[in-house]
Amino acid sequence: MAEYFISTHGARKGLADTALRTADSGYLTRRLVDVSQDVIIREDDCGTGRGLDLPIATKGADGSSVRDSNVENSVYARSLAADAVNEAGEVVAPAGSDVGDVMIDHLIAAGVHEIKVRSVLTCESAVGVCAACYGRSLATGKLVDIGEAVGIIAAQSIGEPGTQLTMRTFHTGGVASADDITQGLPRVQELFEARTPKGASPIAEAAGRITIEDTDRSRKVILTPDNGDEPHIYPVLKRATLLVEDGQHVELGQQLHVGAIDPKEVLRVKGVREVQKHLVGGVQGVYRSQGVPIHDKHIEVIVRQMLRKVTVVEHGDTDLLPGELVDRARYNEVNRATLTEGKKTASARQEVMGITKASLATESWLSAASFQETTRVLTQAAMEGKSDPLMGLKENVIIGKLIPAGTGLAKYRDVTVTATEEAKAERYPNRIFTDESVFNESDLSFVDFDSFSSDDYTPGTYN
Repeated sequence: MAEYFISTHGARKGLADTALRTADSGYLTRRLVDVSQDVIIREDDCGTGRGLDLPIATKGADGSSVRDSNVENSVYARSLAADAVNEAGEVVAPAGSDVGDVMIDHLIAAGVHEIKVRSVLTCESAVGVCAACYGRSLATGKLVDIGEAVGIIAAQSIGEPGTQLTMRTFHTGGVASADDITQGLPRVQELFEARTPKGASPIAEAAGRITIEDTDRSRKVILTPDNGDEPHIYPVLKRATLLVEDGQHVELGQQLHVGAIDPKEVLRVKGVREVQKHLVGGVQGVYRSQGVPIHDKHIEVIVRQMLRKVTVVEHGDTDLLPGELVDRARYNEVNRATLTEGKKTASARQEVMGITKASLATESWLSAASFQETTRVLTQAAMEGKSDPLMGLKENVIIGKLIPAGTGLAKYRDVTVTATEEAKAERYPNRIFTDESVFNESDLSFVDFDSFSSDDYTPGTYN
């Protein structure tokens, strides 16, 4: 009997899914658009030397280089942040080179296995992102234009295949498995909302040795750090499948039992770069398992927005308050100004926020109020006497202004047309142009003055 119900699980799950999750996909898209709508390409280059180290190939058993299967969606259409160097230390491609199919093949042939590329995650633009960090537009294949609303493009690129994740469950057949519970769209939402997963696995808070204590009722994993600090005790469910053994040595951040990991723990233990990897890798894992290719840069745009806030720990000589949640750009600006004056700077702790919370915590109260919890947002903004910097798209639409994207950017508004030398030469064939040149008789040699009368009122003789 049990076998019969397990075999019909796929069919029942499919029907329930179609009814319930199509709405979820649309709502996810709405939240993604809201959190990323102010990410616009604002400048050509922020000038950073930072980037991400990404693999392009692995060494095969025979010593040859095997192309990484995800290259198309990870390093493709970006630019190098540092020179690509082979094992002999020779520069194969200089920093700033565009990474395309030809370049990737060239690098792999030269024995390069990992390259450092520019990314929106490491972009240092105060508002939006810069064109050099974003790389080429996947729509045109050319370097992205200033004014391109890459946030909206990212949200739609992630949200649209979400419907496919919803429908795909039909085709898995009668397979009921334990990890089937958080696959597909719910797992993507769990990652983007930075929720603590159900039955989350703890991670080692330091490098050290493991001791497992088993009693009738409970089980504990005890980690004794190598540096002699206090041991860390992790209570574990009896039914959890452990990934470590008694007496085993573990590294910092190593997973202790089977299950998803809490992004907040990854941030606390391993730092910002690791939580970025965890979120991008987790979302990509779901989409790839369904055969849906999405470029990493779209997910990175959303992750950048999830990590844009910091909590002030020590205020130093700044006017920031301890425990205050501030935008990273504002925090850096305040610290720079304080440092210039030779005073003590503030210190802060990076936060990871879910997309809903990040949308509501934006600097723009107009955008937040039009998203969710309108009364609360407006009350809070009124109490704090907030002003809206009108940086994003939504807030400008609300007050009827031109949006700061595309040709609505100030850069495109005051355009003056200057004639090129070729155009001038074509229009005035007898003129030699210099900076102080003025018109003379020969410039107008193509005008037939005899056909015009000197008197305005008398018609001339036109032959």
